[in-house]
Amino acid sequence: MQAFFISTGIVALAEMGDKTQLLALVLAARFRKPWPIVLGIFVATLANHAMAGALGAWITTVLSPQTLRWILGASFIAMAAWMLVPDKLDDDAAEGRLPRLGVFGTTATLFFLAEMGDKTQIATVMLAARYDAYFGVVAGTTLGMMLANAPVVWLGARVTRWVPLRVVHLVSALIFAGLGLAALLIKA
Repeated sequence: MQAFFISTGIVALAEMGDKTQLLALVLAARFRKPWPIVLGIFVATLANHAMAGALGAWITTVLSPQTLRWILGASFIAMAAWMLVPDKLDDDAAEGRLPRLGVFGTTATLFFLAEMGDKTQIATVMLAARYDAYFGVVAGTTLGMMLANAPVVWLGARVTRWVPLRVVHLVSALIFAGLGLAALLIKA
């Protein structure tokens, strides 16, 4: 359960102000159909994070525990620094031009592609490598994405006014830095 809760919290915080959250806002404004958008986000996130989690779990089979500990520690610290750089939505994703796929298909496609190489996908790889709990990590990171994105779809721009994104980014950075230091300093 620890992997699930940590994964949920980290990804929910990391997603605040992320390009995929901005994409959720754009899709909600463009299509005004929240249920297919939220379902598309869920399916895309589950598929993307399942692959990322599998990569993270596989990494543990090819690296020694000591090497993995140093890589994970450095990666978490790098992620902390990355959290301090806010994302901007790419112009191509903002246009959302895939109408023949419908609202669900457009959302699932755009979210899956936007999540490739994103902070939350990389966090999923690292968390799956850190914890021997593939399903807990994937379920947690998927829930974290939904906690951050579903309210944006339903409530739109009002959500971004309620949440001080700079504070969320700082808290996320501190959590990642703490996990990185713990990985480097505490032997399993």
